[in-house]
Amino acid sequence: MGFSPLGLVVALAVLAPNLLLVRWPPREPLPEARVPRLLTWLERAGQALCLVVPVITRPGELVGWWSIPVFVAIAAYNGLWVRYLRTGRAGASLYRPWWGVPVPMAVLPVVAFLATAGWLSNPWIAVAAVILAAGHIPAADIIARTLRARR
Repeated sequence: MGFSPLGLVVALAVLAPNLLLVRWPPREPLPEARVPRLLTWLERAGQALCLVVPVITRPGELVGWWSIPVFVAIAAYNGLWVRYLRTGRAGASLYRPWWGVPVPMAVLPVVAFLATAGWLSNPWIAVAAVILAAGHIPAADIIARTLRARR
């Protein structure tokens, strides 16, 4: 246990764009999707763990090259938030594919946290990211499929 400033930076970099939804929610409500309760629990647990674990666990030896996928994933994630705003806050843009990735807004945070685990040599962050992936990616995929079926 201990404090990790780098872990805090990554956690905030992934969390901060989500706060856009408070000020600029989707113009049209998203359709009600039937996400299994287990996926919802895994998603919420993974989100909480990915925000806390990087901050409260001391990093090991830094592996510099892992910072590249961390920053690329965060930059791409922020770019997708820009896409959301540029589409007039269309909720569907939060779940639209990008470069062949079906739900990039769910995949990129997982990639960022997995790469952070490598960068900070911290297996606990990897565990948190795997839990996030187990809930967040399938839940987002269910919502994306619901949106496509609605069209």
